[in-house]
Amino acid sequence: MRGEVYAGHVSPRSGISTSVLLTCAAIGVATGAVSAGAGAVSGLVSAAVPVLYGLVLGVHVLPGVIAQVLLRMPWVALISHVLAALVASAFVPPWIGRYIGTAILIGGLQELIAAIGRYRHWERWRYFVSAVIVGVVLAVPIALVADLGRFAPWAQVVYIAMFIVGPVAWTAVAVAIGEALRRAGVGRTARRRRRPPPFPRPAHPHPHSPAGPAHPHPGRSENRPDVGESARNPPTPA
Repeated sequence: MRGEVYAGHVSPRSGISTSVLLTCAAIGVATGAVSAGAGAVSGLVSAAVPVLYGLVLGVHVLPGVIAQVLLRMPWVALISHVLAALVASAFVPPWIGRYIGTAILIGGLQELIAAIGRYRHWERWRYFVSAVIVGVVLAVPIALVADLGRFAPWAQVVYIAMFIVGPVAWTAVAVAIGEALRRAGVGRTARRRRRPPPFPRPAHPHPHSPAGPAHPHPGRSENRPDVGESARNPPTPA
């Protein structure tokens, strides 16, 4: 399926309907459970194969990408991320701050990148550009605070690279899921935009309309005889 440009401008100030919120909630529940599972696995990965930690962390791009691919409208990425974070926090309550912070960071970046294109461009490549930017934003601070000296030089490179490879790989998964859901018709009601109300008809027809004016001579009553008619037919004297 080719990447495509969304037909028509979507205003960033457009309202969020109930159907959109329900769709974001469904995405949040599903991806929040995945994030909770990834959080449990990340501890094992950090202990056994720490250089692959970034690959596991990249799973957090799922909510926003799926929501944007499916709905293609403002704010759905951030809403889905926050809802996914709340779901994941229900499994691991002590990590609620970590989940919410990650949701705001990644969801905010995804919204910012979409807003730069004024929410008009939804080609596939845009999601992968967003994934690379998210990976760089994650990799730089971690590289500064992590104890990279414990790794061999090649492992240091792999460790940092995984923070970019991870979001890109999970973005590919999210795009595939979002496109499959879109083809299946999921979220069709949420994507339907409201049409503007029809232009109200005037209370009276226009004087030049085929129907003609309601009263050709506003000051004359229908029961009042015409002056010309009185002149042509004068009253008969008694």
